[in-house]
Amino acid sequence: MKHLIISLFLILSLQSCNTDDCGDCFTPPQPFLFELVDKSTGENAFTNGTYEPQQLNILDSITTAPVEYEFISENNVNLIQLNTIGWKTETVNLSFEISGNQIFNFYVDATRKKENCCSFTTYNAIELEGAEFEIAPNSGIHTILLN
Repeated sequence: MKHLIISLFLILSLQSCNTDDCGDCFTPPQPFLFELVDKSTGENAFTNGTYEPQQLNILDSITTAPVEYEFISENNVNLIQLNTIGWKTETVNLSFEISGNQIFNFYVDATRKKENCCSFTTYNAIELEGAEFEIAPNSGIHTILLN
């Protein structure tokens, strides 16, 4: 009888453990991609030699601290990629500068959520100011048109 009570207690305690039937469901935020192009020629400003990647700085507009980014030069693509936005709920104000001259400002209001066992990012606002631009619908690349 003692063994039956102990067994029953173990079974009930194991069943009361909180199990996650969802499995892992995690969607990382999409990176933001930018291409700087000459408005009149349509050429990438890094590919045609107008700018060098070393001249580029991305700064937090509030603190003026440098922001981490990746410059993708493989196959002469020459894109700027931001991977750090949207991993948490945050508001980001960035200044893109070349040789100390501001090219444009980029603002993002991101909210990290978890619903139905899945975590993901929603963007409440995404704004690009100070430059003319286009967004490619398939790739999401922000093409900044420079005069």
